[in-house]
Amino acid sequence: MSVRAARDAAPRAVLLDLGNVLVGWDPFGPYAGHMARADVEAMFAQVGFAALNRRADGGTPWADLVAEVAVAAPQHARALERYPRHFADSLTGPVPGSAELVGELRAAGVALYGLTNWSAEHFGCAAPAAPAIGLLRDVLVSGEVGMLKPEPAFFRLAIERFGLDPARTVFVDDSPENVAGAAAVGLDAVRFTGADELRRQLRARGLPVRDVTA
Repeated sequence: MSVRAARDAAPRAVLLDLGNVLVGWDPFGPYAGHMARADVEAMFAQVGFAALNRRADGGTPWADLVAEVAVAAPQHARALERYPRHFADSLTGPVPGSAELVGELRAAGVALYGLTNWSAEHFGCAAPAAPAIGLLRDVLVSGEVGMLKPEPAFFRLAIERFGLDPARTVFVDDSPENVAGAAAVGLDAVRFTGADELRRQLRARGLPVRDVTA
């Protein structure tokens, strides 16, 4: 294949997950200095935090979720309430190397979008914690549309809304389930394990990012 042909066949868009791809997330952050990690872990296990968080990402207000816990496990309601009140403390800042990648792709004219499982009420915290998120052309937020990865409908909505050609769009996510879901609808899906490895994956697809060995 000629250089021109390879360039013409390269992906035209990159669709990025946000949490732990562009911005770090640690749900224990809101409790730092207030509760021992072991106590938070026990509380999370007893209230089913992962399921509650997913429901919040799907559009259920945290106030409603805390109210449910106040009935089912009242001893944990006050502690759980701290998480949504101090959500910004769960964001640990830019994922190392990701901002540079976004900047290089944007400078090269590659269309950049976001697709995230994130509660609508807290999405405003994202860009301040990782400014590269503000460089994306648009972000589709699960909590705003009532859909979640890896549901096929959520991926299809992103494809439609952003006008993407799935075969020429690289989807990047740290979750194996989300990567599999994206691949099932025809996106070129890559699991994020670090910025250097993502660079290699993008360069292998013909995208103009700096060689990690350079």
